[in-house]
Amino acid sequence: MSTPTIIVYGIPNCDTVKKARAWLQEQGLPYRFHDFKKQGVPAERLPAWMAAVGWDRLLNRQGTTWRKLDPAVQGRVHDAASAAALMAEQPSVIKRPVVEWSGAPTGRVTVGFHADQWNESAGGGSNA
Repeated sequence: MSTPTIIVYGIPNCDTVKKARAWLQEQGLPYRFHDFKKQGVPAERLPAWMAAVGWDRLLNRQGTTWRKLDPAVQGRVHDAASAAALMAEQPSVIKRPVVEWSGAPTGRVTVGFHADQWNESAGGGSNA
């Protein structure tokens, strides 16, 4: 059995990302971290994330970055294309962390950190 390749996308100073990375370390799960601030949002991955979890779930409307946006900018986000454009331009509006569990049977993508959900992802469960 091969070791799963887990990729964690996020911002290093985000509390949720910190908790997620600590959980992975505690579980002894190897992962690679992709820093949105330094490396940007991988344009080729954004459509896959939106297909996996939905653009409305990927877009963090609760976060500080969203709340600080001009209402006109917020109002322009009404579908996958407009959400993708904003997320590419403003990576901080993406709910974090985005995790690709490519070692899992389904190649799952999760958004946010929930230990129970992650236990299933790490073990190959199929719940989203």
